[in-house]
Formats: sequence, C-alpha cells, structure tokens
Amino acid sequence: MSEKTSSDTRALLRVLWRHISAEKQRKLSYLAVALMLSGLAETVSIGTVLPFLFALTLSEEHFQHPLFQPFLQLSNTFLPNQLLLTLTLVFGISVLISGGMRLFGVWATSRLAFSVGADLGLNLYRRVLFQPYDVHVGRNSSAVLNLVSGKVDNVITHILLPILSLFGHGVMLILILALMILVNSAVTLLVFSGFGLCYWLISGLTRSNLLHNSQTLVKESTGLVKSVQEGLGGIRDILIDGSQPVYAEQFQRINRALRRVQSNNIFIGAFPRYLMEALGMCFIAVLAYVLIRQQNGATSAIPLLGLFGLAAQRILPLLQQCYGAWANIHIGRKSLRDIVEILEKPSPDSDVLPSSPIVFQTEIALNQLSFRYDSATPWILKNIDLSISKGERIGLSGKTGSGKSTLLDIIMGLLQPIEGNMMIDGQIINAANRRSWQARIAHVPQAIFLADTDIESNIAFGQSKPDIERQRVRKAARQAQIADLIESWPQGYQTRIGERGIKLSGGQRQRLGLARALYKQADVIILDEATNALDMATEQAVIHTIHALAGDVTLIIVAHRHSAFTNCDRVYELIDGKIRLIP
Repeated sequence: MSEKTSSDTRALLRVLWRHISAEKQRKLSYLAVALMLSGLAETVSIGTVLPFLFALTLSEEHFQHPLFQPFLQLSNTFLPNQLLLTLTLVFGISVLISGGMRLFGVWATSRLAFSVGADLGLNLYRRVLFQPYDVHVGRNSSAVLNLVSGKVDNVITHILLPILSLFGHGVMLILILALMILVNSAVTLLVFSGFGLCYWLISGLTRSNLLHNSQTLVKESTGLVKSVQEGLGGIRDILIDGSQPVYAEQFQRINRALRRVQSNNIFIGAFPRYLMEALGMCFIAVLAYVLIRQQNGATSAIPLLGLFGLAAQRILPLLQQCYGAWANIHIGRKSLRDIVEILEKPSPDSDVLPSSPIVFQTEIALNQLSFRYDSATPWILKNIDLSISKGERIGLSGKTGSGKSTLLDIIMGLLQPIEGNMMIDGQIINAANRRSWQARIAHVPQAIFLADTDIESNIAFGQSKPDIERQRVRKAARQAQIADLIESWPQGYQTRIGERGIKLSGGQRQRLGLARALYKQADVIILDEATNALDMATEQAVIHTIHALAGDVTLIIVAHRHSAFTNCDRVYELIDGKIRLIP
C-alpha cells in the first residue's frame, strides 16, 4: 500500500471509528485483547513442540540437557519415560487451549464485525431518510439501495473483518517469529525475510489492480440494482412490448462485469499462497539436508525440523491471511469512502424534535415566493402571492410543467423557497418548525405509494400494528367510499395488497390514499390530482365526502377536470410559474 493510500485509508478508518458506538468500541477493545491472548497461546503451543520432540529422540544420557530442567523441576520427574508423558500432556493441553481460543476469536470477530455493520447500516439509512426532499429528488434510488445494503456489506467483509484478521494474525505472526528467532535467529531471519519480501513485491504488483477493482465493484453493484429495479418497475410495459431480451442483455452485461471483478479479486487474494507453500517445502528440504550433514545430525535435525515445520505450517497461512486482509482493505476502500462521506454529512434538522410548534388558526400566506432548484435551471415559481384562510376549499389548475407540484411541495414544507417565504398565522416556516407544520398536513398524490402489507396498515401508514386505531381506520375507509369493497373480501382489512398495491385497480389505490389522508385527521388535506383515476360518479361522491368534513379542515385540490373543483371557494391557475385567480 503506497504511503498516500495508507494515509488516506487510516484517515477514513479514524472517521469510521468516531461513528461506532461507545459500546461497540469497548467490545472491539476487549476483542483485541482476546486476539493477543490467542496469539500468545498459539506461540506457547508451538514452543512446547521442541522439548517434546527432543524427548522423543534423545537417549537417557542426554536427559540432563538444560532444555529439560524446567520441566523436571515443574513435574518432579526423574525418569525419561515420565518426562515424555509430562511433555505429551503439556503439548496436547496447549494445543487444545490454542485451538479453543482461535475458535472463540473467529466467532467473536465475525459476530462483532456484523454487529458494527448493522449499526452502520441503520445510521446510514436514518441519515438518508432524514435528508431534505430536494436531496432525494436529485438522488437515484438504486444508489441508495446499494449504499445501505451492498456498500455496508462491502465494509463488513472487506474492511472490518480484514482489519480484525490483520490485527489478530499479525500479533500471532510476530510472537511466533520471536520464538523462532530465540531458537535459531539466523535461519529464521533469512527464510522469513525472504517470504516477507515476496509478499511485498506481490502487493506492489497488485495494488493498482485492486484499487481499480474497488471502484468497478461499487459502480457495477449500483448498476445491477438499477437494472433490476427498472426491469421490475416497468414489467407491465416490458411484457406488452416483449422487450425482456433487452433488459436481460443489460442485466447480463453488468452482471458479467461485476462477477469478473469479483473473481479477479479472489484470485489476487489467493494466488500467493501456492507460491509460498512451494517455497516453504523447498526450505524444509534444504534445512533437512544441511542439518543431517552436521555432527549428531539426526538427533538435532528431527526436533528442529519438527519445530520449523510446525512453525511454517502456522506462519505461511498467517502471512497469506495478512496479505489477503490487506488486499480486501484495498477492495473495500471505495465503499468505505462513500459511507464515510454520508456519515460525515451534518445530521439533518428533521432528525431532532421541532423546537417551535405551529398553531394553524387563521391563514397560510405565501409572500413574493419564488423557486428554482439551482442557479443553472430556470425559475419554476415567480413572485407567488397567495393567502388561504383556514377552512377554505381552494382549487388549483394548470398545464403540465406549470409548477403546481412544486408549489404544493413548498406548502407542505418539503422545499424551501429561494426568495420570499411561507407563513402560518404570521410565523415563517423554517427548519425549526417544519415538522410541526407537516404533522398537520395530509397529502394524496396521483401515484399512491402502497406498501406490501395489509389494508389496515396501509391506511394507518407509518404506525406500528399495536398503535393502529381500528375504528378510525374503518371510519376513514367509509369516508373514502371503499369500506364496502374491503369488507366484502374474506380477510377484510387484513387483506394483503401486494407490492405497490398491484392487486388493486387504479381507482381502488386512489381511494386507499384518500382513506389514509382522512385517517390522519389533518388540518390541511392536499389532493394532488388524486381523483384522476376515479370515474365521474365516484369522484363526485368522494369530493362531496371531503367537502362535508368539518368546516375547519382546509382543502387544496389540484386537478385537470374542473368537475373536481365543485364547491371550491376559489380556483387559481398557474401559468409559466405565475398564479392568477380564475373568475
């Protein structure tokens, strides 16, 4: 990893650490201690091999070797057979303890890494949900889905798990190398410096490829989600036009590129292992040849070969796992950067309780209000002056693109005017009181969003099951002229309606949207072309029901058919961003 890349990654990780809860930080610290103890246990288990193998090969006259004296004193042993039994037990117990601690380390590491990932996913999703409406307008939903799912998965598997693995295996590697240096420093430093140099050269050759793959992985993952969303979202037209091959080919192109990158990453992370294993076997063979040719070759060779063989069996996989962790961190770096950028954004104002409650008793006033999305786009609304008294019924018409929906978004507090302001009873709507105002509004759009759940939950949208007031649900359904239909179904209000309400007709979906608005019992009801999908008779019945509501409910109706404006107090028309009263 280059110095600049390493510095950038460390900076990203420091930011990520700040967004991990104190409880998880504490658990990660405990895990670090456990991994160090596991490394120490592994080193001890390897260290007990040398006296164990010496005891197997030495004759009785070698019994007084200094290596055995600690074991003799510890076990009060005086015979070689007794010593061998003691060493066998010590070796076996140390191996079992080491294996148990390594198993615990794997369990704790994966459990904690995914727990941290779950917290990060929730944090990201909350920040996305609480972003202002204009941010959502300019954001592709596929990118959001990939952010809170795919990129979080990438950070777990390519950042959190590899870092914990790198730490644990790095500690174990250092301790084992320290033990080997104590036994034979020259051979240890020579051989394992060579292995380290090989991995360093390999990492230098693969670094740029891994960084490119990281960017491609994020790009193609988002494209894959987008392709599936578009295909399923337009399934009706796709079936009619017979355009399945086009969407299948698009999916295949993106999917093939994504899988190719994933396979490259797996190969880059795995291939050094086979080279290092071959070099390790060659080293053992050369060491055996050299040791056998020395005086007392067989006696001294077997214990050392056993120790170096066991150490190599541990160290080579550790080197490979450290390299694999390094490679994974490179692969996940782009996802980490994207997540950190979202986490570092200021927490939206909507994430806190409103500090200034709104009391709507008199009027909604728009004063010289103008709006456009940015300086490069034309003005959508220009110097709008409008006053709506509480309890009035206001109609709003205009051609497509005249600014009706934008005006409604401002009235609902979803957008902030660029010039001018909106006031409720003389109080300007801003970030501090916007949520309080929105709590008084019910909105029925032309395209109703319906969740893949039952009728009751869709009418009481946003409430958990235990909090739903069922009598209120039924009253709202009757007011929206849909209660008879719902109650004729076998499961009634518990009937599931499918994704986006696909099991319902357009008119039925609209009436469910009206029932949702009526359930909210809001002070202001906004119908944004909400009756377009209804037949004339049902439209008139619904409009009559809405107009029959309590007189202090303010009603704003946007429609193309003038029949929807029956009984409205005033009707306005938007033309090129300006408003005029229709006589």
